[in-house]
Amino acid sequence: MEPFPSGNMTYLAPLPLPTPTPPYGPHIGELNDIYMDFGLGSPQIFSWQMTLGGPFSVAFSIAFLIPLLGGFLGMVFGDGWYTSWVYVEEIFKESKILGLETYLLMLLISLAVWHHNHKKRAHIIPTRFNRQRREVCFMPAGETEPVFVPWESLSAWIIEAQGATQYGIHRQYGMGIGFYHGETLTSLEFQCAGLPLAISHWEAIRGYMEYEVNDLRSIQDLQDLQGPDDPPHEGLHTFRNARARMHQQIREGTRTRLSGFFWYLYHVMTLWTIPNHLVEWEVRRLERIGKQALPDIMREWSDPLPQDQWAKPSEELLRLSEQVRQMQKRQPHRPITEIFAEVQRTASNGKRRA
Repeated sequence: MEPFPSGNMTYLAPLPLPTPTPPYGPHIGELNDIYMDFGLGSPQIFSWQMTLGGPFSVAFSIAFLIPLLGGFLGMVFGDGWYTSWVYVEEIFKESKILGLETYLLMLLISLAVWHHNHKKRAHIIPTRFNRQRREVCFMPAGETEPVFVPWESLSAWIIEAQGATQYGIHRQYGMGIGFYHGETLTSLEFQCAGLPLAISHWEAIRGYMEYEVNDLRSIQDLQDLQGPDDPPHEGLHTFRNARARMHQQIREGTRTRLSGFFWYLYHVMTLWTIPNHLVEWEVRRLERIGKQALPDIMREWSDPLPQDQWAKPSEELLRLSEQVRQMQKRQPHRPITEIFAEVQRTASNGKRRA
């Protein structure tokens, strides 16, 4: 652990020792038997729902709900039904134009933000983990050739920081991976909602490289909305599975019909299955562009190897990993960082005696 003025940094690797935290990998993109891409993740349906449904919902509220509210207030203050309906009609004449203008403006801004992020994603080469070679491929910023780093030499850390604001103490957490390229640190860091979540991001990477994680569904589909034959990313199947589950829960009595109504209302206001279709289109486009952007040397490095050429974990990693697991069993409530520190101290003392 390395303290700094507003917090501390705790190293989880090297060596990549196991933790008891369940793996979770929202930043992981493609994952197969050879390599895993880390840094971008797949497009999400929720982002398209906000891009398209957000402007539509606001415009709908302006055009229809505000006139109805005006008519309701008219009745509250003693006006009759006819007069209140006149209020609704008069307000609607103005609000429908305002609603349309608001929709077009918000939609233009939302699509511009999406285009900026999509264009940036299409040109970013993710960090790739090859478990057959037990190597990691980085593309440092400004470089034309990738850098290959041995897996067991990769550094990983979690950051805990806090600061005082006018609203009280603000805490921040993050997970980072990287290595020194000469005197320059090449790294990736991601902000996390909490310390266990930061560790779970790292555990998804470590679990993949040690053949403990073998599919995206186990580390991304927390709501279990992907069937056995569904693609690993979100799409139209996500909507169909969610709707089928919702109806099943209503039949079983674990969900009310009112919550089912709001489920339908939410999806109607976010334009039904249009976001799902757009996610599938975006995934296909990014896959096509991403493969073209990879350097040739990185493509060759990503080719499968005969099994007899697969790299093996070091004896030290296997030995220390087993020690960590045994200590976790004996002291399940002890912080994993303390266990790592004790195991590393024991290993260092053993080396000095030897």
